[in-house]
Amino acid sequence: MTDHPRRVTRALLSVSDKTGLIEFAKALAGHGVELVSTGGTAKAIAAAGLQVKDVSELTGFPEMMDGRVKTLHPKVHGGLLAIRDNKEHADAMKSHGIAPIDLLVVNLYPFEATVDKGAGYEDCIENIDIGGPAMIRAAAKNHDDVAVIVEAADYQAVLDELAANKGATTLSLRRRLAAKAYARTAAYDAAISNWFATQLKDNAPDFRAFGGRLIQSLRYGENPHQTAAFYATPDKRPGVSTARQLQGKELSYNNINDTDAAYECIGEFDPKRTAACVIVKHANPCGVAEGPDLITAYRRALACDSTSAFGGIIAVNRTLDAEAARAIIGIFTEVIIAPDATEEAIAIIGGKKNLRLLLAGGLPDPRTIGLTAKTVAGGLLVQSRDNAVVEDMDIKVATKRAPTDAEMRDLKFAFRVAKHVKSNTIIYAKDLATVGIGAGQMSRVDSARIAARKALDAAAELKLAEPLTKGSVVASDAFFPFADGMLACIEAGATAVIQPGGSMRDEEVIKAADDHGIAMVFTGTRHFRH
Repeated sequence: MTDHPRRVTRALLSVSDKTGLIEFAKALAGHGVELVSTGGTAKAIAAAGLQVKDVSELTGFPEMMDGRVKTLHPKVHGGLLAIRDNKEHADAMKSHGIAPIDLLVVNLYPFEATVDKGAGYEDCIENIDIGGPAMIRAAAKNHDDVAVIVEAADYQAVLDELAANKGATTLSLRRRLAAKAYARTAAYDAAISNWFATQLKDNAPDFRAFGGRLIQSLRYGENPHQTAAFYATPDKRPGVSTARQLQGKELSYNNINDTDAAYECIGEFDPKRTAACVIVKHANPCGVAEGPDLITAYRRALACDSTSAFGGIIAVNRTLDAEAARAIIGIFTEVIIAPDATEEAIAIIGGKKNLRLLLAGGLPDPRTIGLTAKTVAGGLLVQSRDNAVVEDMDIKVATKRAPTDAEMRDLKFAFRVAKHVKSNTIIYAKDLATVGIGAGQMSRVDSARIAARKALDAAAELKLAEPLTKGSVVASDAFFPFADGMLACIEAGATAVIQPGGSMRDEEVIKAADDHGIAMVFTGTRHFRH
């Protein structure tokens, strides 16, 4: 590929975000570039004392229909699309009085921001840009001759080239800008199409697209031989994508994945009701607890499985305070994420230079409707987020004995946690803290036994006379297909069970519970998490 320089003689600027506009326009004028513009952009440039031609002068037509029609004209698109070295194109330009446009600067109407602020239907429709994407795509297609800028961040790169190449841009830059331009219009159209699907309550539109903006390029993916990057979508759900990183090393792919798992789980706990802490390792909670304050919640969560917590991710649901911060830095931790933190807590964490501290500014709402997606070979699986919460479920007592109030409180806690643990899931809980977690096993019996074994290990470390599964409750993310899984939980010491129900053998499982004097409730809602 040669540099193939193209001199910029005329630029068309039409931007909704005017950050850096005047400085850029002045620099272009300094290179002898003729400025053409539209509406508010033209007024801003003229107000800065620069010569600017309104696009209506170029086209011979005024802006009309509330600005909906202003750039959709052959004198605009011909100036962008004409191949400069093609004689037929050059003759057509001369014949029809079409002047070349060598640089297009457009950032689109703020559709995503309009939706994000909760605007009404008509307002959102009016913020769908038509002329902008058409011009961007035209300029990007003709990148052999035309440079296109879709955000202010690229102003300096263009100015650097103009300075280095006597007012010309290189093909390598124009190609990079063209690729970015098509990606931007693709993400923009994806946001619009998904908004329409939501408005129409269409869960399976014929075409589905997702788009995002780069947050950071990652060193590698799950493993060092995999490439990776992190993108933000229009969904402004509080979490790792919206968080401010105050300190620590750059987040890795696995850090981001695990931190998201931790923060989605902590979102289940209303900070007005209780303090809570979640400790995650490899995308699974290894300890979750509520408490009167964060330090109590943290210590109780850590007690569930302090071995797995080493090198884990910690999420809390309230402003991180100094007392909790001092406790957390007692063991090696990769990431702490919280809605906010006190200055004293920030200073304490600052003593651990590699520990990442993220402040998300809020908690995710577990009831929020949204989409999740995962790739499969040749396809994309899209589903609505699991936004079921146990407080909204119609819980039915299935056994002769109903749970006590204390048991019911722990059962709801355990089921809230089970939603965020990989299937098959078994959660033992006692006094609003997990005391054994079994995750991701092919057999529910194995999950029950692994969780019980974890409780035995914790009891040995804490020098307890017996594991905390004695007198605990147990949650299963899906029904027990046979009584054996529940019997393993009873053997570990559980006195009450919460599960979705719905198995062909529910009666067999209920009978086994009754035979052992166990209370069992059905939620009617499953929480598979693969």
